[in-house]
Amino acid sequence: MPTPSEHTRLQLELYLNMRAKAAWPQLAGLRIRHRGQYAYVEGELAGGGSLKLMRLRYHGTASRWGFALHDPASDRYQDTLLPTGSGSGTPEDALDTACHLHLTGLGT
Repeated sequence: MPTPSEHTRLQLELYLNMRAKAAWPQLAGLRIRHRGQYAYVEGELAGGGSLKLMRLRYHGTASRWGFALHDPASDRYQDTLLPTGSGSGTPEDALDTACHLHLTGLGT
């Protein structure tokens, strides 16, 4: 599997941080860790603490990534379908899906 270039990794981080700032006030920021073809995304909560959100898998293009949701019960990432019915999509759609599932009810 291909691994993303440094430019693609930086672009991913920029897009995810812009989306988090615009749509998810519960988050103070994101921590994104890259390992091979994967990007692991953790949210820094505005009230303190952090929360593992998702894992993205690079498919060779900066605009479409595989999506795996973090399961807190097992502390594992599970490949998950986005609301579109696809297992891959834009990073922003993946972030919105993960945040909707993990942050709903945390308040603003």
